[in-house]
Amino acid sequence: MTTNSTSSLLSTLPKDIPASFLKQITKDFSPELELGKGAFGTVYQGIAENGEMIAVKKLGENCPVADKTFSNEVCNLMAAQHENIVKLVGYCHESQKKVVQHNGRYIIVDIAEIFLCYEYLPKGSLDNYLFAESNRIDWDTRFRIVQGICNGLHFLHKEMDQPVVHMDLKPENILLGDNMVPKIADFGLSRLFGQEQTRMNTQNVVGSLGYMAPEYLYRGEISTQSDIYSLGLLIIQISTGEKNTPNAEDKCGRKFIEKVQKSWTDGHISSKYTSFDPDRLQQIKMCVEIGLQCVEHERKMRPSIADIVEKLNAMQE
Repeated sequence: MTTNSTSSLLSTLPKDIPASFLKQITKDFSPELELGKGAFGTVYQGIAENGEMIAVKKLGENCPVADKTFSNEVCNLMAAQHENIVKLVGYCHESQKKVVQHNGRYIIVDIAEIFLCYEYLPKGSLDNYLFAESNRIDWDTRFRIVQGICNGLHFLHKEMDQPVVHMDLKPENILLGDNMVPKIADFGLSRLFGQEQTRMNTQNVVGSLGYMAPEYLYRGEISTQSDIYSLGLLIIQISTGEKNTPNAEDKCGRKFIEKVQKSWTDGHISSKYTSFDPDRLQQIKMCVEIGLQCVEHERKMRPSIADIVEKLNAMQE
């Protein structure tokens, strides 16, 4: 779906979209239209009467935000335009009165309904293209995807009014546009809810297992370098085709990292690419090396996103 059609769907709506409209186009958030789950909520496919689509993220009711602060931050994020970032095209923040039980009594409380609306990308997420033999992508495409993800993260870390820490980088949060252009999804939530709330909400999220930087997991430290750790795991998987399978005992993906370090050192991975020309083989080796630098346990040892982009650009010269 093109950006133009996304724009035409929303051209008759305010940026602050009514909840009733979002419920209508998602069939009241039907499980049949669920696209995936993230750190703060669930994403649904919204289908308008004319067949045009948007992605609607329904945020959890336990995400406490001030209405004015939320609106200001959403507008800032909507102004963020980059080819490697999923476009945020609208939002909804409405309060609804609900009857709940409290200390044995029924009381009426205001519950915030919060939705974020994004461009819809029909190709889906990167994890569908990395490991299955049936639709596995070639190296040149993989290299372009690595570059695109890094360019998008450079935009979030270095080119916004203040750095945006993603907090949940993983293959499921990289969506693919036309010509397999990667776009980072689910960004900016730490800005919307505040970093302390981000830490509290994401620390127990199963979807982030295997990608969390150790300083975040064990000490609650949030920085751009925690994104670099997750990026390293992403780059390694894209470059090697090896899958990081998260589990509760290995929340930082160290077993996967050690396996890749050992096999790469032993030459097992590189042997899979013996048919590649020397330039491509060198690109693969460099990408794995960059990925391994990104997952250094000590965050000060990790490269910045600017360093990574510079190295990737140098590979093409």
